[in-house]
Amino acid sequence: MSIGDFSRATKLSAKTLRFYHQVGLLLPARIDPSNGYRFYVAEQISDAQVIRNFRAMDMPVDLIRGILSAPDSRDRDLLIEGHLARMEVQLEATRSAVASLRSMLDPSKVPFEVQQRRLPPINAVVIRETIKLSDLGSWYTQAMEELDCLIATTKVGPSGPRGGIWDTELFLDERGEAALFFPAHSLESTLPGRARAELLPAIDLAVAVHRGTDDTIVEVYGELGRYVARHGISVEGPIRETYLEGLPGGSQETVTEIGWPIRDAHRPIANPC
Repeated sequence: MSIGDFSRATKLSAKTLRFYHQVGLLLPARIDPSNGYRFYVAEQISDAQVIRNFRAMDMPVDLIRGILSAPDSRDRDLLIEGHLARMEVQLEATRSAVASLRSMLDPSKVPFEVQQRRLPPINAVVIRETIKLSDLGSWYTQAMEELDCLIATTKVGPSGPRGGIWDTELFLDERGEAALFFPAHSLESTLPGRARAELLPAIDLAVAVHRGTDDTIVEVYGELGRYVARHGISVEGPIRETYLEGLPGGSQETVTEIGWPIRDAHRPIANPC
């Protein structure tokens, strides 16, 4: 088959076929030594269609080459499954970005209300570790499961909603301390696993409530940032989240109170003007 006929049969341009030849994906069956024309055989049409479909899924050339040269179907399927998993992650990130942008453009959205509050000391069961930001999702899931198991298998029961404590360094330097906790009236002296009994100190916070999915929670963080900057009341310290309804981490609607550390909440705020 001439390159023209092969192009019509596969819907691949001559430029694309030349590129696939150069990178070793689809070699012509024969090249005319006198004029350099490429010729293909009909049996290569299936290979070209497979490559075309893989490229439509944004699969890198090196990965396609690895799939086509895989020694058996199991190795080939593992490579394809790995790429599909990465595509699903990218799709979720795109969906999240679209939802966030739609929320920002919604003219009917009610502005977030920010309040100042002083939280008293809290007896709590805490799982606290220094982690990488890239590990936050898996760490959160595992720590929540560990708290679930602790509640189910011990006499320690929660006296209020769960919460999270996130150091500034975790986001600023992509490595910092993360903590998940639940308040408890009484604590055992020793707890299994990573959980520890702690007295969380009293803290002054500027708080706002997020209702929705994780896609739009950044808007509340932004509103809190504007509020504390406008009033000049921000202090160093971790963000505290309280999970009032549901637990973040999925596509379901949740209610989360977010607290930004501030100076004495009982002290009057100066007029920013």
